[in-house]
Amino acid sequence: MRTANSLKMSLTKNIPNPNIYIKMLPEYKGWIYLEEEALLMKGLWNSAFTDQQKPMDLEIGCGNGFFFEHQVRTQNTRNLLGIEIKYKPLVQTVRRIKKDGLPNGRGLRFHARYLDKIFFEQELNNVFIYFPDPWPRLRQQKNRLLRREFFEMLYPLQKPDCYVDIKTDDLDYFNFINEEISHSLYKVVRMSRDLHNSEWAQENFMTAFEKLFTRKQLPTYYVRLQK
Repeated sequence: MRTANSLKMSLTKNIPNPNIYIKMLPEYKGWIYLEEEALLMKGLWNSAFTDQQKPMDLEIGCGNGFFFEHQVRTQNTRNLLGIEIKYKPLVQTVRRIKKDGLPNGRGLRFHARYLDKIFFEQELNNVFIYFPDPWPRLRQQKNRLLRREFFEMLYPLQKPDCYVDIKTDDLDYFNFINEEISHSLYKVVRMSRDLHNSEWAQENFMTAFEKLFTRKQLPTYYVRLQK
């Protein structure tokens, strides 16, 4: 088995000067899973939740955690795992659901580039990726997560008929994503270059990013992929 030390990411236990959010992690035992724990949970993620029979969805990049909280509260027939590499948004996200003891939400500190190291085939249901870092400069674009290699990795990890929802405010990244998708096995079932004026506007939960962009009269770009 590949160990956490062999992954190109920092391990929490090795960080020399832990910030306040890292220091808070012991109080989130059982609510937030760290890197080495995550590797041991491969194929066993449903056991992290009170009701192991519920389908398990994944949010990649929790941000301020408002969408995560909304999903956990309103979709209580499903479990939701939130993966985040930064400690502050991870703790802030899980803090809200832990406070109310909501049993169908858990957090995970890991890099989404290595999902196949912590999930077995068909272990995931729906996946939400909202406003990923667009890495706009040309020399940065190699860091973009949503590349064809990512979609090739993610596809077998999802159950049949499940979907991936993607939203971004960056048109260049949106065009880039769609080109990368065209080389994958996914089928595009929804597409909008102005989500808030589309047929899916009423069912859309607006994140803090979306509200900010909308006030500036900027569109949200949206695509749904079906396995």
